[in-house]
Amino acid sequence: MIKRKMSSFTKTIFFLWVLSTKLCDGRIFTFKMHHLFSEPVKNWCNSTGKLSHWPAKGSFEYYAVLAHRDRLLRGRKLSDINATLSFSDGNSTFRISTLGFLHYTTVQLGTPGVKFMVALDTGSDLFWVPCDCTKCAPTEGTTYASDFELSIYDPKGSSTSKRVTCNSSLCAHRNQCLGTFSSCPYIVSYMSAQTSTSGVLLEDVLHLTTEDGHPELVEAYVTFGCGQVQSGSFLDVGAPNGLFGLGMEKIAVPSILSQEGLTANSFSMCFGHDGIGRISFGDKGSPDQEETPFNLNPPHPTYNVTITQIRVGTAIIVGDITALFDSGTSFTYLVDPTYSNLAENSHSQAQDRRRPTDSRIPFEYCYDMSPEANATLIPSMSLKMKGGSDFPVYDPIIVISTQSKLVYCLAVIRSTELNIIGRKSCI
Repeated sequence: MIKRKMSSFTKTIFFLWVLSTKLCDGRIFTFKMHHLFSEPVKNWCNSTGKLSHWPAKGSFEYYAVLAHRDRLLRGRKLSDINATLSFSDGNSTFRISTLGFLHYTTVQLGTPGVKFMVALDTGSDLFWVPCDCTKCAPTEGTTYASDFELSIYDPKGSSTSKRVTCNSSLCAHRNQCLGTFSSCPYIVSYMSAQTSTSGVLLEDVLHLTTEDGHPELVEAYVTFGCGQVQSGSFLDVGAPNGLFGLGMEKIAVPSILSQEGLTANSFSMCFGHDGIGRISFGDKGSPDQEETPFNLNPPHPTYNVTITQIRVGTAIIVGDITALFDSGTSFTYLVDPTYSNLAENSHSQAQDRRRPTDSRIPFEYCYDMSPEANATLIPSMSLKMKGGSDFPVYDPIIVISTQSKLVYCLAVIRSTELNIIGRKSCI
């Protein structure tokens, strides 16, 4: 569960009449403000024949009508900030093994709405989709393209699409702008080797729905990347149809939804054992859930956590280990000595024969699966976090099918830079 500070505001609806008074060579404009159900407005409605029913001041109906007007004029900005939102196609997410073991969901963008199958990524901030492509993943003629319906965003095809100019507070690359009112460029590089996206920022409607007993459609204007040039894994196995950044920066969609007053500045993302999960915006969690604080770096906040203890079967590894929680990374990466301690303790308790290292796969500790193999023979694993909460690692291995037999590997990779808790070994 990811929590953030919540912002809120209130508004009142008024009728305004403009009066002008000539003064020398100019004019002074003054305003008389009248409440929706004030006597002057009531008299005006009587004189124009527009009065059909006038609720008694202070009655239940009086306040209900005012609240209804607020919702009509401001969408959900004045509604219950405790309500949660999901995508218009539902809150389901699904793991796709052929596309990097990441979790994907369907989002609808623009007017009319166009659907995109985007990867969910807590390790980055920007939401982007392929658009005005110079170099994008193919939408047909590949294995994954035959299995999924993929789209390309067309700014001219959406009546609600707007440019984000270089004077926007969300434009991080002003130094590359041609002028104040030119389109804001963006470029984002990712941890995966030579993987990046670049293009220009746009604004358009993201179609959402409330998750209460009476679902309502919500049109939220969000800033996103028109991804014109992709590289690395974005061209094949990772997020070929876009990436949905869920980080903490102002440009991330959860931050935008909160800034617009549509929901609380939080979201939840859950992964099921069967590969099906869910995502909800504004979800604040429950009092009985386990939690751990983030190690926030104010200039560039990320979901960085501290692991105080790792349990591998009967072995305990102690130490303050900081790690990035990143749903956009397929596997877990650990630097030494943590990696070696975890891998060797797991190996010492394994009951199957270890295979020689294979350069075709990134895992060092792999085993031939015996006919009687079952989950109880694989050392269990859990992480104790700062604050004292224990989080079990439900799936610390990956099973690989070869021509002759099944092989399973410890789904942890040696890292030379930083510790990352990835999707495959999510807690």
